[in-house]
Amino acid sequence: MKSVTLKDVAKAAGVSYATVSRALSGSPQIGSDTRERIIKLCDEMGYTTNYVARSMVMKKTDLIGLVVPSVDNQFMSEMAYHAEMSARTHGYNIMLCNSGPDLRQEKTVVKLLLGRQVDGILIVPQGPQTYENIRAYTDQVPTVFVSENLRDQPQSYVTVDNSRGTYIGTKYLYELGHRDILYFGRRRTTTHQLRAEGYMRACQELGLQQRFFNSEYSRSSINNGYQMARDLFSRAIDYTAIFASTDSHALGVMRAADELRIDIPGHLSLIGFDNIPSSELPRIELTTIEQPLREMAVQAVDMLRDKIEHGTQGYVHQILLPGLVKRGTCRTLD
Repeated sequence: MKSVTLKDVAKAAGVSYATVSRALSGSPQIGSDTRERIIKLCDEMGYTTNYVARSMVMKKTDLIGLVVPSVDNQFMSEMAYHAEMSARTHGYNIMLCNSGPDLRQEKTVVKLLLGRQVDGILIVPQGPQTYENIRAYTDQVPTVFVSENLRDQPQSYVTVDNSRGTYIGTKYLYELGHRDILYFGRRRTTTHQLRAEGYMRACQELGLQQRFFNSEYSRSSINNGYQMARDLFSRAIDYTAIFASTDSHALGVMRAADELRIDIPGHLSLIGFDNIPSSELPRIELTTIEQPLREMAVQAVDMLRDKIEHGTQGYVHQILLPGLVKRGTCRTLD
């Protein structure tokens, strides 16, 4: 089927090609009545801007690539939403790519975005290996990493102070009277190492024994948390509180506990990390550590725009503060 062109619109409107072009670009040379008539005609005829042709002329696509490990993860989907809303207010569109739990796929989607000539890339990395894995490509385009703390890597990123989050969460449980606190779902990524470090620092300061139940999964999910919790609860429960490394893991713990008639918070207190939308639902009401997701996404977009629009060199490490959200899954011990 033949697409509608500016020449088709100009012919139908009885004006020149230049007049239609000026009307759509908002040129002050065109009167408001003429502009409104042309825009209405474009809608009726189904005209759409040829962004490929325009980008060849402007040397700019107004596209930002966003790479996340798993778009079905609530944390990732909410971050993508806030990033898109922020980008859109500044005239950019988001091209969302799911990298999956695979470094090869992550490299593939980054190459795809470069082939699409995106103006910049936001990426939630798979883990600490990502930086070197895609460095040859990110050196070619403005890039900002989001969520994962790359420590001292010379690359811009926006993240939360993960270590502080678990530190304040552990202290909160201690203040409620808990002395046997199990850290659930520790993984090998930098983010999860930092979360474990915050828990360990609090335990050391408070004189508590460090207790871990590690995850062998490559990602956090409710089902993975459920499977681990079933294994955990098959053993003696000699702790009074669980600090789950993510809200997804915490929701898996709640599902397993419900099946086994383990009351939360009656038998066990539970705290998560992230404050995903599901955590505040009735009958869940999960106490958790909040990541300022909207602020994180907005700052990442702003940082990337600065690189794109002003050619800013160097790198920035932006680390935001987490907060404790008290709900109904933790109780004070008598």
